[in-house]
Amino acid sequence: MDKPAGMTSHDVVARIRREFGTRKVGHAGTLDPMATGVLILGIERGTKFLAHMVAATKAYDATIRLGASTTTDDFEGEVINQTSAEHITDEQALAEIKKLTGDIMQKPAKVSAIKIDGKRAYQRVRDGEEVDIPARPVTVSRFDVNASRTEPREFDVTVECSSGTYIRSLARDLGDSLGVGGHLTALRRTAVGPFLLADASPIDNLQLSLTLDEALVRCYPRLDVTEEEAAKLAMGQWLEPRGLKGTHAAVGPDGRSVALIKEQGRRLATVFVAHPSTL
Repeated sequence: MDKPAGMTSHDVVARIRREFGTRKVGHAGTLDPMATGVLILGIERGTKFLAHMVAATKAYDATIRLGASTTTDDFEGEVINQTSAEHITDEQALAEIKKLTGDIMQKPAKVSAIKIDGKRAYQRVRDGEEVDIPARPVTVSRFDVNASRTEPREFDVTVECSSGTYIRSLARDLGDSLGVGGHLTALRRTAVGPFLLADASPIDNLQLSLTLDEALVRCYPRLDVTEEEAAKLAMGQWLEPRGLKGTHAAVGPDGRSVALIKEQGRRLATVFVAHPSTL
């Protein structure tokens, strides 16, 4: 769905449960309340598939404001330091943005959902604890400036990155590298792996975007199997190996994606059964 601002991912799950009349609803990859855009949810059997969903890359449109650092690295946090950023030129900003592109080490925001000894970082911050999350490798494949403004000093950007990259951390690091501080004022996720805004429905007009069959072949290469082979996979049985590399979506003659399969030794075994024979 296309998540509106002001809702948590948990709020969205609760709404979907009411709309579709089921408790079996899950989501893949949280979005902050301030953020909008692509949020992927699974319903009923689709919740089981979320753990296998391929979404190695994500894309965002965002606005970065220079001249202030906040406790959350976005506009919802308390301002820590504030200074004028009017002297920062586009050329200076672009030079530092270039340094934040490619394979980099990034320290996640203190209020991220990363678990530290079993407890979310943001919860530790709320409880008054000091949080220091070690930097970790991420990939920023695209970090483009679409527009800039002087009052306030802001940049509208497009970012394409690996899963686990924090856009608010990019805003923070850009501001720090320029010596004026920075934070995020707007964030819209435009893609999660192969799932785009075009697939998303607004919260006031919720619709099932993809069936489970369609989701499997959207995320994985398709492998056609016979009716007999599909029946075996539906029972969790294995097939003879075929020299496949990686996980594939096995599709029967009826067009149904029966299972995700992967070669393991001398077996072509099921990783996830979409349509078990027992259902």
